[in-house]
Amino acid sequence: MPGLRRDRLLLLLLLGLLLCADLYFHLWPQVRRRLAPEPEGETRCSCPGKGKGGGGEGTASTAASSSSPAASQAPPPLPDGTEEPRHSRSKLRRLFAHPLYSGPQWPAEELLSGQEALRYYRRKVARWNRRHKVYREERNLTLDSMIQLRQEASWLQFHLGINRQALYPRDSPAIDQLLEDVKLLNTVSADYSQDEKALLGVCDCTQIVKPSGVHLKLVLRFQDFGKAMFKPMRQKRDEETPEDFFYFVDFQRHNAEIAAFHLDRILDFRRVPPVVGRVINITKEILEITKNEILQSVFFISPASNVCFFAKCPYMCKTEYAVCGNPHLLEGSLSVFLPSLNLAPRLSIPNPWIRSYTFAGKEEWEVNPLYCNTVKEIYPYSSGNRLLNIIDMAIFDFLIGNMDRHHYEMFTKFGDDGFLLHLDNARGFGRHSHDEISILAPLEQCCIIKKTTLLRLQLLAQPEYKLSDIMRESLMRDRLTPVLTEPHLLALDRRLHIILKTVEKCIEAIGEDIVVVDTRPLEMPVFDRVTQPS
Repeated sequence: MPGLRRDRLLLLLLLGLLLCADLYFHLWPQVRRRLAPEPEGETRCSCPGKGKGGGGEGTASTAASSSSPAASQAPPPLPDGTEEPRHSRSKLRRLFAHPLYSGPQWPAEELLSGQEALRYYRRKVARWNRRHKVYREERNLTLDSMIQLRQEASWLQFHLGINRQALYPRDSPAIDQLLEDVKLLNTVSADYSQDEKALLGVCDCTQIVKPSGVHLKLVLRFQDFGKAMFKPMRQKRDEETPEDFFYFVDFQRHNAEIAAFHLDRILDFRRVPPVVGRVINITKEILEITKNEILQSVFFISPASNVCFFAKCPYMCKTEYAVCGNPHLLEGSLSVFLPSLNLAPRLSIPNPWIRSYTFAGKEEWEVNPLYCNTVKEIYPYSSGNRLLNIIDMAIFDFLIGNMDRHHYEMFTKFGDDGFLLHLDNARGFGRHSHDEISILAPLEQCCIIKKTTLLRLQLLAQPEYKLSDIMRESLMRDRLTPVLTEPHLLALDRRLHIILKTVEKCIEAIGEDIVVVDTRPLEMPVFDRVTQPS
C-alpha cells in the first residue's frame, strides 16, 4: 500500500510539472504578446478570424449587375459593417465569390452510375492485386500490402462528380483533395501509356509529325489506385520555343499542362482534368516499381552521374533525347485520368479548324475567310452548342498559345451538346512574345460567342480581377511554383484584350444580338451517342 501511494504522488508531481511547462512555454508568451503595446505606425487587422494579410473568403452579392456585362462588384461587408480593404483580400477568392462564379448550378445528368462504377473499379483492383501477387511470387520478392478501394478516394469522387455541364462542380472539395493526394501519395506502378505501347517497334521515322512516343509520358498509379499521366520537364521556364520551330515538332511542356488546368478553372470552363506539379524520384518511383521490362531497359546513368531515361522508339533511341534527374529527382506534371473508356466512352472528333501538319500545305479555313458558313451547314455545327463550344476552345487555346488542337473529345453519353474536353495542353505557353492570331479563326470567322464566356472575359479584364494577377495567385498553390514566368502571365492580359477587341469588331459589324448568344440551361434530351460531323 505505501508503494502504491508513492506511485500516485510521483504521477501527480509529473502532471504538475507538465502543466507548469505548458503554462510557461505556451500560454505565457501568448499573454505577453497580447499585453505588449503595438509598434508605432502599425495597425492591427480589424477582421475577426483572419490572419495576417487577410485571405478570408468573402460572401457573394445575391445579384449581379445586368446593365454591364463586366460590371464589378463591391467587396462584401465585414461582420461589423465596415468594408474589408481591397489590398488585403485574395483576388482569386473574390473572383470565385462573384455572381458569375457563385450563382446557382442547375441539376445536371451525371456521367457515371455510382454503383456500376464501384463494381467496375472493385473488379479492376482485385485483378491488379492478383497480377501484382503473381509478379512478386515469380521473382521471389516480398509480398507487400494489397490495394484497397476506398469509396471516399478523391480520384473516385472526381469521377463520380462529372456531369453534363463540366468535369467537376465549382465548389467540389474533392478536386482540392485530389490535387493534394496526387502530390503526396506513393506510386505503386509505372508504365507506358496505351498509345505508346501500340507504337513500340513500329515508329515511322519518315513521318513529319512524330507519334506520342517522343513525349516521354508515363502512366503512374498511386497507392489509392488513382492514376495520372506523368510528363517530365523538357524545357526550362525562361526558354521560349524558337520561332523557326513548327508547332507539330514543339516540345511538350509540363508547366503548360499545370497552367492550363488553372486557367481553365479561372475561366469557369472546367473541361481540363486536374493537373498538379510534382518532383518524382525516377529511380524509386518509376524504375524500381515498373513491371515493364522495356521501360526498365531505357534507364541509364549519364556522364554527370544522373539517372536518365528515353522513349523506346527507333527515332528516339538516342541518349541525347533523354530526360535526366538531378541525380534522381525530376519535376513534371501529373494529369489525373478520366474514367475508363469501358465506363464512359469518348469520341475523338477532328477539329473543323484543324491545321495542316505539313511544311507547306494550308487548310481551307486558312485561305477562305467565309469558311465558317460551310461549317454551319454541317450537323452538328448547324444547331445546338457545338460550334459555341468550339469557339470557347479556340479562346482557351489562344490564351495559352496552343496551335496543336487537331482533335477534340466528348463523352458519348451527353450527346451532341455535351461539353468538349480540353485535353493535351502541353504545347501551350511556348512563346510569350508572340500572339498567334490564327488560333482565333473560329471566333473571327463565325462572330459568335456565349454570353457567359464574354461576361467572364470582360470581368477578367478589369483591374480588380486582372487575369494575370488571378493566375499568379492560383499557380502559387502548386508545388512547382513559379509555374509560369512573368512574361507569360502578362501575355495573358494582352491576349485577353485581343479577344475582346475581336468580339467588339464583330458586334460593330453585325450587331450584339447576333454575336452574343445566351445559352441558358434548358431541359436537355438524353442522347445515346455523339454524332460525327458528316
